Amino acid sequence: MLVTVMSSFVTEVLASSGKLEKDDLPCKISKLSRKVEETKEEVTDMINKKYVEFIPSMEGAEELLDQVETVSKDIDLLKSCIENEVQQNLHDAVTEYAKLKQQLEKNTAVIDLLQHLQEFDTAVEEYHRALQEKNYVVAAKQHGKARASVNALKAWKDAELPLVGALSSEITIQRENLIYHLGEEWQKLAVWKLPSTKTELTSVKSFLKTALHLNRGGSKGDESVPHALLPSILQALSIQGELHKKIKLFGQVLFKYMLKPLIIYPSLEVEVSSPPEQGAVLSLHCTETKADHPDPNQVYTKVLTVLTTLHEHVFDVSIDEKKMSEILGDLIWEEMSECIIRKCLVHSIPANSSQLAEYSEVIKQTEDFESSLKKMGYLAGDSADLLKYARNVNCHFASKKCQDVIVAARKLMTSEMHNTVKITPEYKLSIPKLPCPSGGEKERKESCKKSGHYDQQSLENEKQLGPNTLCLPVCRISESVQQLMDLAIQTLSEAVGSSPQCAVQLFYTVRNIFHLFYDVVPTYHKENFLKLPHLAAIQHNNCMFIAHHLLTLGFQFKPHLPLKDGVAYFVDLVPGFRRLGARCFVAQMNVQKAEMLERLSTARNFSNLDDEDNFSVASKAIRQVIHQLRRLGKVWQDVLPVNIYCKAIGTLLNTAISELVNKIMMLEDISNMDGERLRTLCQTIIEEGPLVFNPLPDENKNKKYQEEVPVYVKKWMTLKEISMVLNANLQEIVDRWAEGKGPLALEFSCNEMKSLIRALFKNTERRAAALAKIIK
Repeated sequence: MLVTVMSSFVTEVLASSGKLEKDDLPCKISKLSRKVEETKEEVTDMINKKYVEFIPSMEGAEELLDQVETVSKDIDLLKSCIENEVQQNLHDAVTEYAKLKQQLEKNTAVIDLLQHLQEFDTAVEEYHRALQEKNYVVAAKQHGKARASVNALKAWKDAELPLVGALSSEITIQRENLIYHLGEEWQKLAVWKLPSTKTELTSVKSFLKTALHLNRGGSKGDESVPHALLPSILQALSIQGELHKKIKLFGQVLFKYMLKPLIIYPSLEVEVSSPPEQGAVLSLHCTETKADHPDPNQVYTKVLTVLTTLHEHVFDVSIDEKKMSEILGDLIWEEMSECIIRKCLVHSIPANSSQLAEYSEVIKQTEDFESSLKKMGYLAGDSADLLKYARNVNCHFASKKCQDVIVAARKLMTSEMHNTVKITPEYKLSIPKLPCPSGGEKERKESCKKSGHYDQQSLENEKQLGPNTLCLPVCRISESVQQLMDLAIQTLSEAVGSSPQCAVQLFYTVRNIFHLFYDVVPTYHKENFLKLPHLAAIQHNNCMFIAHHLLTLGFQFKPHLPLKDGVAYFVDLVPGFRRLGARCFVAQMNVQKAEMLERLSTARNFSNLDDEDNFSVASKAIRQVIHQLRRLGKVWQDVLPVNIYCKAIGTLLNTAISELVNKIMMLEDISNMDGERLRTLCQTIIEEGPLVFNPLPDENKNKKYQEEVPVYVKKWMTLKEISMVLNANLQEIVDRWAEGKGPLALEFSCNEMKSLIRALFKNTERRAAALAKIIK
């Protein structure tokens, strides 16, 4: 029975297996697997529950089990066969599905390709039609669609490359064709007439040929659409990405050949004419004017004339929600505003503080100018570069004033110094009358009332100071230095009437003037100060003159300047200027000393003067020294203050005398002839030396200083004493020594005098006795 059941089941399965359909394979496989398992379980249960009780013996049971095992193997084999057949059918179905899918994708791609080709063809046809009708906006849009179709074809990996390449070339050619037509129309809108490229743009005349012809609607004779064509051209340029380039190039030409010349040259004017066949013509012409710099109001008027005409004929059009005038303004405003500031507004800044109040008119004109530009769209609402500059006039005035002052000061410092003016004790700086500080005059008067009686009583019987106390001595200074001090005072006076910020800036500019003098003058005139003693003396006086007035200059202006307490004003500069003057003059003194010693070095140490050649050389050296001192005396006469003059000449003469005395004291043997000729040289200096003291032009007044030679020449008495010794005998020398109390002992030491006696006299008992008396 079991075998029958199994065989019928297998037969059913095999019969049904041939009926599997490809469209339901997974479902059939699942059902067969479940049925096999269920049958297997059923057979096992039947064996265990029902048929075991009918088995007569163990041999029958074993036979039955073998049959069951055989059936089980047949079932497994059947299951395997079914699975293999199902898998094969499934693989065939998947393969066929993949082929169909691939074919579908190819068909879809071909359809897309054909669709893009159709779109391209349609767009190109519409493009040509619109271009022929001068509907440039439609042409630009259709060109964009055609380009999009070509780009889509390029993205298709299996596209035929020759076809795509040909379409790309065609779309590029058509774009250039469209841009060419738009460019032609743009040139008809704005036609430039410019100077030759060979012309140098350096004068007004070079711009007189500049002209701009403006049309409102395209080419001549195109009367059907005079206004509609303009936005069409501009919109098409915008779509093609060429509008910004066109306006940028137009703006560059406009600024270079029209706006900038109108800003720079006051004599250049713009004229607007309206010929019958054209919208407007802007041309430049020249007028006579004496102005060196353009007036702000004139500049604003000329610039507005140009921009208003452009706005009316070309730029009053909105493209992509942005006005053409706004695009042009963005491109040229920065450069144009900077040019107006540098070439116009800078020169309109007042030269002195009294004119600052009048500058409000320029501020109003600037405000109106920017307002007009904003109305036309050339200027953004928050932009006010020119107005900010104009309103900041106080700061610009201070900066300009400071710059002008420094330039003027430097010019004075580098000018010739030999033009001099005479300074007397009565000289005073010309300080203008300054306004009284608030409350200061009242307090001063009350203070005077309270202390007047006391001061009169306390000073009544005391010694009064002289009228020239603390005054500069008579001397000469450079005219340029006097002008420099006047410039400093004028600048400080401007500071008194200016705003606090401006006043502080002007004050420190004056300080910078003196710092500049300290650095520039010694460097710029360095060689002349060393070569020319006259200039060295003038520089000494210049520095002392400046230092003298810097002592009080700050206190004269202190009550009127808004400076903080503790500011040094100018007093701190005084020591530096004194050192500067002294250093310059000392350097010249060292040059003169070196020349003098160089001349004396040719005297062959003043030895062996019994030889005529040696005496001639020594006499020449002494005469050259005297001549040098006379020349310096003439150069410094009426230039240096008298006391400085006498000290300087006395110092140089003392150098010559010291050199002569030292050389004589070094001689070990002086013959009678040598002694006489040495005395002759000494007498030459004694007689002619005082005559080099001529500090004043009046000879009669110089006698006083010639008599005071010992005051300025330290070795003068030493020279006179050694001259006496050279012509004296032993007894006269001993008497003049006077046991160390005589005039001779004041100039020489014991050893020096004994050495001189040994050189002058032979070794005798008398000389020995005389040497014994040379003691202190």
